Amino acid sequence: MSDVQDFIRETVTSNPVVLFMKGTAQFPQCGFSGRAIQILKASGVTKLVTVNVLDDDLVRQGIKDYANWPTIPQLYVAGEFIGGSDIIAEMYENDELITALKDAGALE
Repeated sequence: MSDVQDFIRETVTSNPVVLFMKGTAQFPQCGFSGRAIQILKASGVTKLVTVNVLDDDLVRQGIKDYANWPTIPQLYVAGEFIGGSDIIAEMYENDELITALKDAGALE
């Protein structure tokens, strides 16, 4: 399991914005992941890395353990866990998400 944790840690710390999701940005495999992608696109994020947890069961469980958060999608900005779909939507509505993305250098 430590290899998976190393992969997750490396991914979230070496990219400004990372979304662990079901499916891909082009083809989300659940409504919550789709909603998260729509919000991030609406925010103008340009430096987004997505990880499809459906490709690897170890990553799927590992990300839940990493953040101690039971659901997917999970958003990380500047290495920090932000939350899932509902938190992303709430932060978008009150402009906190835009601020976090700007601070991370993830917007044009």
